[in-house]
Amino acid sequence: MPSTNVKSLSESTREKLKDAIAILENFLNTHALEHLVSEDKKEEEEQFYRGFLADLRHLLVFSEVSYEKLGVLLRRPNFDVDFAERALYEVYHNGVNAFFYPKNECYSEDGRYAYTGQDAIRFRYKPKREARNVVMSVTKYYEELRDELAYYESDYMTQRRMMGKK
Repeated sequence: MPSTNVKSLSESTREKLKDAIAILENFLNTHALEHLVSEDKKEEEEQFYRGFLADLRHLLVFSEVSYEKLGVLLRRPNFDVDFAERALYEVYHNGVNAFFYPKNECYSEDGRYAYTGQDAIRFRYKPKREARNVVMSVTKYYEELRDELAYYESDYMTQRRMMGKK
């Protein structure tokens, strides 16, 4: 991929991550398990929110690390294409995958709804509005990142293996 494309992709990826991070941070700083679990504390509900918050924390950390790497890369006087491609690969495989395939599977993407104009994200347990809203708010950023970084899903690593690099 030409270096001008990689640089502009790195800049746009960093901006999308910045926006998603702001939303996730705000939610995680203002919501705790006690705020999300209802008074009667159903065990299923508590387990759902434990996993949900853990997944959001992981997503936030992956996103922040990638954001910082891209920031370092873009501040350098000479743009390092190899480092940029590796950073974009990590955004895809850590950040995007952490969003669409959360470890605790509190929500998932149902591709059947993607083309109907309905929300493609389906929750395992009906969440409170704030919890639902945070996921729906960042969905657009991670969908755009997935579309823009699809090359890094397989082609990038295939190219690296052919060159004999890890």
